[in-house]
Amino acid sequence: MSQGMDKGRIVAILEEIGLLLELKAENPFKIRAYQNGARALETMEEPLDQVIEEDRLGTVPGIGKALIEKITTLYETGELAYYTDLKASVPEGLVGMLEIPNFGPKKIQKVYQELGIDTMAKLKAACEAGELAALSGFGKKTEEKILKGMENLVAYAARHLWWDVKAVAEPIAAGLRGLEVVEAVEIAGSFRRGRETVGDLDFIVGSAHPKEVMDWFVSLEAVVEISAKGETKSSVRFEGGLQADLRVVPMAQFPFALHHFTGSKEHNVQMRQRALERGWSMSEWGLFDKEDGTEEKAGGGGRKLVVEGVRTETDLFRVLDMDFVPPALREGRGEVDASAKGILPELIEMKDIRGVFHNHTTASDGRSTIEEMAIEAGKRGWAYFGLADHSKSSFQANGLSEERLRTQIETVRKLNASGHLPVHVFAGSEVDILRDGSLDYSDELLNELDYVVISVHASMTGLSEKEMTDRIIQAMSHPLKVKKMLGHLTGRLLLKREGYAVDVPTIIEAAVEYGVVIELNANPHRLDMDWRWWQRAAEAGVLCAINPDAHAPEHFDFMEAGVIAARKGWLRSEMVLNTRGLAGIETFLS
Repeated sequence: MSQGMDKGRIVAILEEIGLLLELKAENPFKIRAYQNGARALETMEEPLDQVIEEDRLGTVPGIGKALIEKITTLYETGELAYYTDLKASVPEGLVGMLEIPNFGPKKIQKVYQELGIDTMAKLKAACEAGELAALSGFGKKTEEKILKGMENLVAYAARHLWWDVKAVAEPIAAGLRGLEVVEAVEIAGSFRRGRETVGDLDFIVGSAHPKEVMDWFVSLEAVVEISAKGETKSSVRFEGGLQADLRVVPMAQFPFALHHFTGSKEHNVQMRQRALERGWSMSEWGLFDKEDGTEEKAGGGGRKLVVEGVRTETDLFRVLDMDFVPPALREGRGEVDASAKGILPELIEMKDIRGVFHNHTTASDGRSTIEEMAIEAGKRGWAYFGLADHSKSSFQANGLSEERLRTQIETVRKLNASGHLPVHVFAGSEVDILRDGSLDYSDELLNELDYVVISVHASMTGLSEKEMTDRIIQAMSHPLKVKKMLGHLTGRLLLKREGYAVDVPTIIEAAVEYGVVIELNANPHRLDMDWRWWQRAAEAGVLCAINPDAHAPEHFDFMEAGVIAARKGWLRSEMVLNTRGLAGIETFLS
């Protein structure tokens, strides 16, 4: 059988059908059938094409007769009339409302049926008029949360995940480097600094032939709008709303332009002050005598450069009596002073990573087996790979019962003993921190593991900052013989969901007291604990574990985003647990 529609895409369609049926207030059993079917298909270990070819879909628990036909049709044709008709029957505005946090299908259906609200504009007007608060099951607080959620959606729309921007930016930069007239190319701005979200892109190009570069840039297939096209600067917009500016400068100006447009504003202000102290005026055009009253023109014309021979950013920092400041640190948070004193840290790099701990398999909500994940970890050059499938209370993620976890532990021990895998597998678990701060498994079972990742997955709302902090510390202080790692501290999902309120400094203190490792979750949607806290945590003595939270082998790629966030947090390799080799990890865990 030829390769059909990707299994992941079919799973997404089944999940969407379930949501659409909820929006139509269909029979709950019908809704659950699609949700269960999506879950069953996602966790199915055998190749979908083989199961379909051998007519064995009906033997997969959770996939009934109606779903067999729909999955097969999607796989073989890439289309499903039932899905197309269902989408057409639900107002598009209702589907968009699903993006609002804490505003699920049942509430959306209620406001549609009782108030006729089928667009965001109508929903906003109804909230502002107090109409939702008057509905049974809503109230003023719910109405306020919906309004706040709508405000966040607008704010989020103006920004893009660093990871998503990377996929757009890097091929363009590679294309620019391939032009004969181009001498140098860099992506500047918040992308180069590794900010978790990016507003727009800045490309800086060194070339003596700007017109040829501009013509190439604005003619890119991905461009949907040309906002401006000038002699040395052009602005375009790509699909998805991402805006990009391209600036072409002479090579003599390139390091100054690159530094200036990399930012941040705070960093640049401090750098300009340092230049002024030496009698120089610093801009994207170069370093000039600050007493020179000649009017500055575009390109720095009209003024005489006082510093020659600056060909790279390293040269620029050197003439200001500074060490090179990595872009990740350029946030105005002490890096200028540290550079001048020669005490900048030697930051962690991707090559320092020796393994990962927080990963999921088909046992819970992952898409690959232990063996498949371990083989991919070996291809990355890592020495170890750790499991952290969900615990039993995370039923939505097919959390493991105590019996299933014991079986998984036995499987891991046998795999390691066999010597068939390229890496050592550690048996861990991502254990839910319950509302009262207790953990989701018995101590006896937890102590059979190599480590536990403790995380909040439920009861994220309705708790004050103190209550949530106390809940997490209660779990951190839980006496176990095995090491604990605190997973994705605030539960945030960037551009989708704000993290719950928690007292981070107090959590850091507790991590020191109870010897708990804090995770930097490398999933580009999380990057949690936030980079702004890591310098403080590391100075206090907290160990970081950069984890991909991988649900498939390709998710190991997320480690790049995690390492960049760690660099922004001033972390050196010795501050990160998984820069240690296998022997070092075994000693630490024992």
